Amino acid sequence: MSTRKHTEETLFGALLTMAAGSIDAHSYLMHGQVFAGLQTGNLILLGVRLGEGQIAQSYRYLISIAAFVCGTILIRIIQREHRLGEHEPLRRRIILGYEAIMLLIIAAIGGFLPDTADIALLSFTAAAELQEFRRLEGAPFTPLMMTGNLRSLSESAYDAIVYHERTAWRRLRVMAGILAGFASGALLMSIITPYLHNAGLAMPAVIILVAMSFAFRDHDPNVMH
Repeated sequence: MSTRKHTEETLFGALLTMAAGSIDAHSYLMHGQVFAGLQTGNLILLGVRLGEGQIAQSYRYLISIAAFVCGTILIRIIQREHRLGEHEPLRRRIILGYEAIMLLIIAAIGGFLPDTADIALLSFTAAAELQEFRRLEGAPFTPLMMTGNLRSLSESAYDAIVYHERTAWRRLRVMAGILAGFASGALLMSIITPYLHNAGLAMPAVIILVAMSFAFRDHDPNVMH
């Protein structure tokens, strides 16, 4: 029986990065240039704000970072839970469903919450993708942080063009799709946010629900049929 994982296919990864890019664009535009998932960016901005003496503006980044850590721990608890740990497809369906539901909740009530609460909820939710989905087409993958993916694209481009390696060409196409997905998610969110505001988070929720269909196609070898 095939062990191919549909949740490690390029299209699935592109959908995840599209959702991630749109969430980060939303938090950046709506919540004072704070990222929900790109914690490297938050750490940089935190250091810049502290260096400029803008102490009052720094707490937003600390809230996002702390919420992201808590969100990661939650997903780790789910991963280490005995039954779900042994049933990866089921666990992934649950995590994707959880992320989509959380985004829809934030879209519905975010406008009534303090800005810091929105930031915390978004960062708490965004952590799910990075913790659960870390491989794509048999290689390491990060749906939130594009630096590693950009490095992989550059390496693959060199090996493909100079050494004509077929595997490098394939990896190049995969990484190009991933980076395009992330950028297009941010682009779409920047277009709809001025009109939909918090309701714009319905877009990444729908994207994640579409990605969830891949998880339902994966076979769980630990379940008897």
